[in-house]
Amino acid sequence: MSDLLDLLRRNAKQSPAALAAQVDGMTEEEVKAQVAAWEADGTISGYQAMVDPAHVGGDLVTAFIEVKLTPERGGGFDRLARRIARFEQVKSCYLASGGYDLLVLVEGADLLAVAAFVAEKLSTIEGVVSTATHFRLKSYKENGFLFGGEDEVARLPVSP
Repeated sequence: MSDLLDLLRRNAKQSPAALAAQVDGMTEEEVKAQVAAWEADGTISGYQAMVDPAHVGGDLVTAFIEVKLTPERGGGFDRLARRIARFEQVKSCYLASGGYDLLVLVEGADLLAVAAFVAEKLSTIEGVVSTATHFRLKSYKENGFLFGGEDEVARLPVSP
């Protein structure tokens, strides 16, 4: 079954017949039934198109925000993370290991909109200790998809 999930992750637009042809021992009807079951139980929670920002001329600014939190007694980071994730500017929110607790992906109309979100909404939440904002300059790969084509990487000459 994980083979089928892997195929769907890479290209969910494939027909059930095409998927069945790639998964040993599954018929088209079994693929349809399995995908429907995964959609019903929440294993598959949605489908999205991967859009290359360079091709749409998007004016949106994307920022990665490291957030340090004070964990809550009895709830840890969960309640704060869910509260932060509910903001419309937040596109993704992850609990992470390392020097910060959450990694939050935010989109805004411009740099000032992202800065306003951080200053007026995110930083004012009780339990948020600090933030560090990093702005996306260019995307090379997202969710397994390479942007800008499959250029062959040329090796640099080595000189003694």
